[in-house]
Amino acid sequence: MALLFSIGACTDGFEEINQNPNEITNESLKQDFQIVGSKFRPVFSNIFGTQIHHNLSNESWAQHLQQPTIFTGNVNNTTYFIRWNPNWNRTYNNIMSPTGLIMLQAEEAELPLFIEWAKLFRIIAISRLTAFHGPVIYTDFGESTASYDSEPDLYNALFADLDTIQAYFNANIDAPDLGEFDTTYGGDLSKWVTFINSLRLRLAMRISKVAPALAKAQGEKALNDPGGLITANEDNFNVFLYGNVYHPVTISFGWDDTRMGATMESVLVGYEDPRISKFFDPVDASLVPDHPAYPYKGIRSGASLDAKGDHTPYSTISSDFKTVTSRRLLGAAEVEFIKAEAVLRGWTSPALGTAQEHYENGVKRSFEEWGAGGVDAYLADDTSLPIDYDDIVYNPGDRNDFVNSITATIMWNDADDNEMKLEKIITQKWIAARTNTMEAWVDHRRTGYPKLPNIYENNSSTEHGVLADDEFLRRVVFTDGQRANNAAAVAEATGFLGGPDEIGTRLWWDTGGPNF
Repeated sequence: MALLFSIGACTDGFEEINQNPNEITNESLKQDFQIVGSKFRPVFSNIFGTQIHHNLSNESWAQHLQQPTIFTGNVNNTTYFIRWNPNWNRTYNNIMSPTGLIMLQAEEAELPLFIEWAKLFRIIAISRLTAFHGPVIYTDFGESTASYDSEPDLYNALFADLDTIQAYFNANIDAPDLGEFDTTYGGDLSKWVTFINSLRLRLAMRISKVAPALAKAQGEKALNDPGGLITANEDNFNVFLYGNVYHPVTISFGWDDTRMGATMESVLVGYEDPRISKFFDPVDASLVPDHPAYPYKGIRSGASLDAKGDHTPYSTISSDFKTVTSRRLLGAAEVEFIKAEAVLRGWTSPALGTAQEHYENGVKRSFEEWGAGGVDAYLADDTSLPIDYDDIVYNPGDRNDFVNSITATIMWNDADDNEMKLEKIITQKWIAARTNTMEAWVDHRRTGYPKLPNIYENNSSTEHGVLADDEFLRRVVFTDGQRANNAAAVAEATGFLGGPDEIGTRLWWDTGGPNF
């Protein structure tokens, strides 16, 4: 019996004896929040995608950048044949699913602030994905055959979730939890509240034509909130790149697969815009005989191409991008331009001045962000207009050429009607969107501004919908994987669209109707 007792006593404390004293335990991970906080790094990293996620889609459709490369016989996204449709999988596999795991672990560890932070990243991701497809899976995410949210339901859900997150952040404003893991705001929840207000304002303006009452209510809620909006560049929402280079650096300099867009050349050269040297590198004078004082050359979106080497001498993105460490998701310039449009739409708030004040502030914030000088002279220019474009590779001849259609000069004129004022606002907002063209593409579909040239080579087909040569791509079709594995939900989502699952079907907020 004594032996039995001694054997039993020897087993007491075996767990402690066999515990490595240098091992990190779950309890210690909970104490410094590593158990969930460390999992946010890949979520940050996947807000922006890579070449096919943006450069060969919305970067081209918004006409900021264009490729010289003849991908798949030039029958690809940039010529309106949707060959690559990767944003769906990136959003769900790399943001929605990981944040779901984070939320479960945060609940188990009793770390609720991380749950709300994860929800906010879901809103960021879904608000971008819906700009591609329209109906997406949000409220039903996680089900084996999840249903899509219609766009009206989706935006209501996004606004409601922003309310919940914002209320929790406000109630815990001094919590230190996020600090070590937050490469944007260093764990400062007051700045995250400012971002939430600014994101709410962006989404409100997006639906301003289709749901004006809801847009006004949500926009004024953002404008009137005591947490404020992003008004200075130091408060911009910038996504840290975690030691990786800004991805278009590889595309532009490593692979020679992207160059300045011709519409950027037309607008920036015509306006004699000092930001041009911050965005792009100059070219040999022989390529710009029509504007040698501004030696920058772009490729038309959907250009007809013979050989990659024909256009690689055109302007790369600025070499300065080789050293950037972050990328703007939402900033002060965009907020100011939204405020300017809000004034035109009759939104009211003590936070609003005149449309002119916000328009000019938007331009100033953009110049400040890029370190460009001469903003006062720029804003006083009431004569300059974008130039016509000539693709010098195929000169003489009109191949890839276009005639400028933008009628807005730079200087504000209060005597202009609201349509001209809106054209000025959105054209300048389009320029300021450089490096993050998602909302520029949204604004063009929503308002018709800037007045972009149509793509030159239109390879749309019956597979994804045929567009007339004078039409623009309105959306991206649902993925083949969803069509095969979630067919009933895709059929229902197509019904939400009010038209076929094709690239010419307008999204909910893209009404095609008058702006005012």
